[in-house]
Amino acid sequence: MNLDFHHLLPEDFSPDSRVWIYQGSRVLTLSEALELEVHLNGFAADWISHGADVKAYANLFFGQFIVLMADETKTGVSGCSTDSSVRFVKQMGERFRIDFFERTMLAFYVKNKIELLPVSQVEYAFQNQFISADTLYFNNVITSRRELESQWIIPVKESWLWQRLAITASE
Repeated sequence: MNLDFHHLLPEDFSPDSRVWIYQGSRVLTLSEALELEVHLNGFAADWISHGADVKAYANLFFGQFIVLMADETKTGVSGCSTDSSVRFVKQMGERFRIDFFERTMLAFYVKNKIELLPVSQVEYAFQNQFISADTLYFNNVITSRRELESQWIIPVKESWLWQRLAITASE
């Protein structure tokens, strides 16, 4: 699996563009992904904030992660427009029977595929070498394009999770 996604990002968006990542509870099938792509393009084209068009981008990465981006250099994204994006993602989850809001599962790149682990099992996985300090982790808490490009897919040792694992291992 090729994890390079940078070429898919729009070149004309500010590095400070806001980003939201929604991790799916499973990989979508090809037909689901193609259908979702149509909905994502429609949402990005129609996203508005206080009556003004939002310069938006939406895409599905690796068949499992919805990435929404809003370049706020011209139109800011307010509470109502953020709420509309959340409603949209919830609708897509219902349509495809996939949970994009499950926050207790973490995504790792293991043996050439994305694996989801419950937070409660991460320490066990680390202690039993299923994951290591160098295992790639999908850091879905990033909030800007700049962070998306440099801090989304990172080794565990460079993430917030590493401190948690170090603290747990020392207890």
